[in-house]
Amino acid sequence: MAPELNERQRRLWVAAEARSIGRGGIAAVQRATGVSQPTIRKGIRELDSGERLEPGRVRREGAGRKAATELDPGLAAALEALVAPETAGDPMSLVRWTSKSVRRLAADLVAQGHRVSYRTVARLLRAMGYTLQANSKAREGSQHPDRDAQIRHIDQTAKRLVRKRQPVISVDTKKKELVGDFKNAGRTWRPKGQPERVRVHDFKIPELGKAAPYGVYDIADDSGFVSVGVSADTADFAVNSIRGWWHNVGAERYPDATELMITADCGGSNGNRTRLWKLRLQDLADETGLQIRVCHFPPGTSKWNKIEHRLFSHISINWRGRPLESLQTIIELIGATTTTTGLTVQAQLDPNEYAKGTEVTAEQMRTIKLRPAKWHGDWNYTIKPRSAPKIL
Repeated sequence: MAPELNERQRRLWVAAEARSIGRGGIAAVQRATGVSQPTIRKGIRELDSGERLEPGRVRREGAGRKAATELDPGLAAALEALVAPETAGDPMSLVRWTSKSVRRLAADLVAQGHRVSYRTVARLLRAMGYTLQANSKAREGSQHPDRDAQIRHIDQTAKRLVRKRQPVISVDTKKKELVGDFKNAGRTWRPKGQPERVRVHDFKIPELGKAAPYGVYDIADDSGFVSVGVSADTADFAVNSIRGWWHNVGAERYPDATELMITADCGGSNGNRTRLWKLRLQDLADETGLQIRVCHFPPGTSKWNKIEHRLFSHISINWRGRPLESLQTIIELIGATTTTTGLTVQAQLDPNEYAKGTEVTAEQMRTIKLRPAKWHGDWNYTIKPRSAPKIL
């Protein structure tokens, strides 16, 4: 019955039970219910007095313990000072370097001369509008002043080329994955009580290594091509993946193409400052006869690159909860990725070994037919073939 009763009803109930028992009843009810003996005695006095309260009230007006902030008018201000963001940012504040648990806050308040428990601190924080919250990823750090203008430039350029039936692709390297019976984030349907057993520790299996998926997303066709590498993520690997897309898919899909537009991040194997990336793109332009236009997303804006949310996110959803036991498993799971809006994906293994640290000399850079754009030539440039395409 106790959980269904309010404070006064519970007090009168335990008092009635104690009085009905007689001698020793107060102690017996206290042991049975956990209600303190002073509360039981107070209930007995209320029964004896025959006092009646107005409907809806559980105490007489003015009765009960006074609020902590009434007994200690400076308590709320002291607590606010401990948790307020501007105080928390003060390098001289000890709280800045500690966990702001209610117990720690209560201890700090007691040290300042306030009489307060951690339960009261929690109640006061809720009353002041504070809640327990995790970090929220919202800041992107410092933003380049031309960030938005560059994104608009990429969008407008891509739309113009798509209208002309020229291929526009978004490229990037997906996170490297351990190959083997390791835990993979997410859940999948299995018979109850029979989870797939995987290794406890994520230590690389030398004979299996890691897989580095490099993706090419065809924006107009809503299709993906992923080259699964087993070596270093270098510019050689990146351009070879784009080459694989062109020879396996792009050339047939765009038989009249004269230009290829690539959107990429500013960092990694396809970074705008990477010399080898530009040199290998020159080789690709020479092989295909295509004029290659590259537009890089500004630093801190990689999430706007379409491959991230139109291809990679769906691959992660498709293989969630599935251990990536072999390279073949990874290729099959990537190839089986589809969406209701029509996304299709092809995947292939790239068994080549790519050396890190390949240096490109200034003389080699001078051989590249690179034309920077008038708008941010460091982010936007075109590489033209040096001669007629080679016969492959």
